[in-house]
Amino acid sequence: MLNIFIKSLKDIFSPSVLAFIIKIGLGSIAIMATILWIFWDKLTNFTEHLISSIPFIGSLSIVQNSGVVIASLIIAYSLTIILISILTSIYSPKLLIKLAKKHYPDIKPNDYSKISKSIYYNIKATLIFLLLLILTLPLLFIPIIGQLIMLILWAILLKEPTFYDVASLFIKDEKEYKRYKSIWIIAIVASLFNFIPFLNIFAPIYAQIIFMHWLLPKLKI
Repeated sequence: MLNIFIKSLKDIFSPSVLAFIIKIGLGSIAIMATILWIFWDKLTNFTEHLISSIPFIGSLSIVQNSGVVIASLIIAYSLTIILISILTSIYSPKLLIKLAKKHYPDIKPNDYSKISKSIYYNIKATLIFLLLLILTLPLLFIPIIGQLIMLILWAILLKEPTFYDVASLFIKDEKEYKRYKSIWIIAIVASLFNFIPFLNIFAPIYAQIIFMHWLLPKLKI
C-alpha cells in the first residue's frame, strides 16, 4: 500500500496532473468565493441558528461571537472542498485514462461510467457529509476529536464517488471491489490534504490516482 501512495504522489506532480489541479482548484475557489460573497450573511445567520441550538453553551455570548465566525468558515471551507470534488469527478476521466495507458498499457479502458450514477454518488456523499457536519458541529471545536471527525467526514465525501469514477472506466460492476477495507484507508489518506488550505485541491485527484494504482493491478490477476 505504501508503494501505491508514493507512486501516486509522483503522478500528481506530473505536468498534466498539475495543470488539471490548478484549473479545477482555482476555478472552484473562484466560483465558491463569489457564491460566499453573495450569500455570506445568510450563511452566518444559518450558522448562528445552529450554534444557538447547542445545549448548555449555545446561548453564551462568547460562543455566539467567536463560534459563529469559526463555524461559518468551517462550512464555507467544506463547501469549497465539495465543489472541488464534484468538478474533479466530472472532468478527470480523460486524465485518468491517460495515466492508466502510461502505467498499465496492457489494460484497455472500457468506459462504463454513467453521468447519472456519478451525480447520484456525489449527491449522496454530499448530503451525508453535510448532515453529519451539522450534527457534529459542536464537537469540531474540541482539539484532536474535532480534527478526527473532519478527517472521517472528508473521507466519506471522497470514498464512494471517487472510487466509482475510477472503477467505471475499467470494469462494468464496481461492487466486487467495494468490500475492500483498504478503500477507506485510501480515502482517509487522500483527505489529509484537506487540512492544509490550497493543498486541499490535490485531495480528490490524488484519491482517484491512488484508486487507479490500487485497482488496475488487481485486474491483471
